[in-house]
Amino acid sequence: MQPRFEIAAGLCLLATLVASPVISVRSAVAADSPPEVVRKLADAVIAVLNQQDLSADSRLATIRDIVYDYADFATISRLVLARNWSALDTIQKQHFVEEFKKHLSISYGKNVESYSNEKVQIVGDRDEGRGDWSVQTRNHRPQGGADVLVDYRLRQKAGEWKVIDILIERVSLVSNYRSQFQVIMADGGIDHLLAILREKNA
Repeated sequence: MQPRFEIAAGLCLLATLVASPVISVRSAVAADSPPEVVRKLADAVIAVLNQQDLSADSRLATIRDIVYDYADFATISRLVLARNWSALDTIQKQHFVEEFKKHLSISYGKNVESYSNEKVQIVGDRDEGRGDWSVQTRNHRPQGGADVLVDYRLRQKAGEWKVIDILIERVSLVSNYRSQFQVIMADGGIDHLLAILREKNA
């Protein structure tokens, strides 16, 4: 399952700092429906991936900027830490959000070079209740690989729909990291988790 997480999240996210002049990043505005937000996100990322005249570092930097514009990392971080989030002070929360964002960027950024003209098709969407909406997509891999099903979960923040989770083949990115981080937190608390993230991000 890990390779599919890396491929799909690398295209769409982390999942996800430096703006680049080669593309104008347009924010997801309140008038956009959840499917429109996902379509704009996918189109923007794929447009950058198709710019072969850019270096890998330039493409990655631009994709990070796009993803950070469309994702709500504060909410993602809170969902990942679950019950542990409320035990953190403000500074600890800020440090975790920044280190987690950096970790996702490093983990999935290496997949920029593995992109091979994948296409994203939106196949459905539904109201999940409690203010959340999900958009179902299929990532077509033209070179013989199996299609990858990717669901985006979105929530409104300040009138804008933002991505708060990605499910790849029905496996949640938030749940995947939550299970890992709960073990680390139980062993040594937030300081231990931050130390591990900083070591991985170095």
